Amino acid sequence: MSKAGDKKNLSTHFLAGGGAGLCEAVCCHPLDTIKVRMQLSKKSPRPGFITVAYNIFRKESIFAFYKGLGAVVTGIVPKMAIRFSSFEAYKGFLANKETGKVSTAATFFAGLGAGITEAVLVVTPMDVIKIRLQAQRHSMTDPLDIPKYRNAAHATYTILKEEGFRALYKGVALTALRQATNQAVNFTVYQEMKKQMKKIQNTKDGQELPSYQHLLMGGISGAMGPFANAPIDTIKTRIQRSSSQEKGWARFKTVTVELVKKEGYLALYKGPY
Repeated sequence: MSKAGDKKNLSTHFLAGGGAGLCEAVCCHPLDTIKVRMQLSKKSPRPGFITVAYNIFRKESIFAFYKGLGAVVTGIVPKMAIRFSSFEAYKGFLANKETGKVSTAATFFAGLGAGITEAVLVVTPMDVIKIRLQAQRHSMTDPLDIPKYRNAAHATYTILKEEGFRALYKGVALTALRQATNQAVNFTVYQEMKKQMKKIQNTKDGQELPSYQHLLMGGISGAMGPFANAPIDTIKTRIQRSSSQEKGWARFKTVTVELVKKEGYLALYKGPY
């Protein structure tokens, strides 16, 4: 493929990934807010999905499900664009130089690289701001109930002023680990399922599978990563919610030990289940 073709292909993935990310943010953010509240909850017994959703709706109004959406919308387009374009770039780099074919291992490592890239460039700061906003339990319909962080821009300003730039990168190692494993599993499972589906249906070279099959494969592959690394995500959320100045391994150890000691090992799986 020519350099012009490569640039066009990457641009297409960049735009398509950004558009897909925006749709994902608007549709799935309420579920993410519930997940974050479940992960931050220290109550025993653990409140379930329905209980958390009902309490948010009753005490904070339906608009509370979209707390932190501004941070996500700002970051989701570059995040998804970087994910897909970097995956294609890494995949091209790892492809067989003679045949151009991409092995399963190459797909896995390309996904791993894409996850780390998006985590460092976009996801970590976005998550810190999003989680701070989602954690606030104020009513969205009461003008007198004024939260610490009014919106994504104000949250960014306040965090930078009170905690410094490094605070936006709290939990960066865990975020990179989560995103890397997510995307490695996601892309590998998706590509392998796609190969098998084409083989089963005797699809000709260059012929695409129906859209509903892509949707089904995307749903299955996309769900596998988060279920596998739920403990990483729960600990990461607790770290990013906190304004503690404790750093690195010390903070990770404090949060993990406190969580397990007070809430049990099952608390590591708050959110997905």
